[in-house]
Amino acid sequence: MIKNRKKIHTVPLKEQIQSHKGLFVVYVLLRASVILTLVAQAFNRDWESVFFCVLALFLMTIPSFIENNWHIDIPDTLEIIVIVFIYAAEILGELRAYYINVPFWDTMLHTTTGFLAAAVGFSLCDIFNRNENIKFNLSPFFLAFVAFCFSMTVGVLWEFFEFGMDFFTGSDMQKDTIVHAIHTTMLDPTKSNRVVHITGITDVILSDGTSLGLGGYLDIGIIDTMKDLFVNFIGAVVFSFIGFFYVKSRGEGRFARRFIPTMKFDELKDVEEKVEKKKEKKK
Repeated sequence: MIKNRKKIHTVPLKEQIQSHKGLFVVYVLLRASVILTLVAQAFNRDWESVFFCVLALFLMTIPSFIENNWHIDIPDTLEIIVIVFIYAAEILGELRAYYINVPFWDTMLHTTTGFLAAAVGFSLCDIFNRNENIKFNLSPFFLAFVAFCFSMTVGVLWEFFEFGMDFFTGSDMQKDTIVHAIHTTMLDPTKSNRVVHITGITDVILSDGTSLGLGGYLDIGIIDTMKDLFVNFIGAVVFSFIGFFYVKSRGEGRFARRFIPTMKFDELKDVEEKVEKKKEKKK
């Protein structure tokens, strides 16, 4: 690998747009929507929303930055999914409160996260696997297994982050769940680790007599966390199967290629040769 990374895409912008029309349309429309939202929130002096808009705009540039500077080709389908995911999470989820008002919105995004994280983990190993300069050779099963483990690790770390934000800043990233039963040893008067079951809970009343009107007991995040990890697991498993058969068929699967970034080895070699020639001329 060359130490001095250089941009490898020398294709004119016009040609890039023509060869990736779908991606270009999605990219422009979503960025325009984010910019308009940013301006509106700035006029409203809602600086937290402005921050989310700026964050979304920044995150949307990451795929193209990676392609232009890290010699990696990200398929259009995967890049569109990433951009739409960022918009759905930051703008629709946070600013439009879809997390609260749209059923299963958070579940859908966490499933997608599991799928995307597995794609990233799989691609990293596959790139090493196919690099002749690196002694790294994993079977299709182990590539899929590593992708699965990578995705689950990302999911766990994200849940750590959510818990940390809620614990230290008083936010509510781990969304609460209304339950109608409690099973706990904390209420066992004998202190003998016996589980006490309380069912049919329909309300929570504070010490001053105020009813919360929840229709049940408020669970503080554990159900949401486990649900997120479970759907992350589903997304990771789905992609791991796709990746397994992709390697098994030696990269010939058309469907899988839409989701798996690849290293541009030929283009990278050309850049390395040019760098070496320049070094020789300087000598």
